[in-house]
Amino acid sequence: MSTPILNTLTTGELPEGFAYPPEFLRVAQLGITNLEPWSILDGDGLRRSFNGLQERFPARKLVPFAARQDNDDVACWEVGQGQKIFVIHDFASPGWEKRGEFPSFWDWFRSAIEDFIGWE
Repeated sequence: MSTPILNTLTTGELPEGFAYPPEFLRVAQLGITNLEPWSILDGDGLRRSFNGLQERFPARKLVPFAARQDNDDVACWEVGQGQKIFVIHDFASPGWEKRGEFPSFWDWFRSAIEDFIGWE
C-alpha cells in the first residue's frame, strides 16, 4: 500500500496501542475525503480535534478521523474498544458526548455515504 495522501497523526502522536486500520488508509489513499456533510480530518484540523477531545474528555482515548460540517459530531476510534467507531458530539458535557456507534469503519462509511446521498 502506498502512503496516504492525508496528513494523519504520526506514530509518535497516536496513543499507545493504536494504529490506523487498513480500510481507513485505503479510503485515504483513494482521496475519498469529502462526503458532505462528513469530511475526513487531516493536518492542523485533525490535530486541533485530537487535542481538544483529549482536553474535553480526558477519561477517553479518542482518535478522531472525520467531522460533520453541520454540527459538532466527530467520528472517532477509542483505544481499547477494538475497531468500533464512536460518533462524539464534541463540546458536550462529559457523559453526554456519545451520539452513535458503529461496529467498524466500513459500517460508518456506509452511513456516511447515505448522509452524502441525502445531503443537499
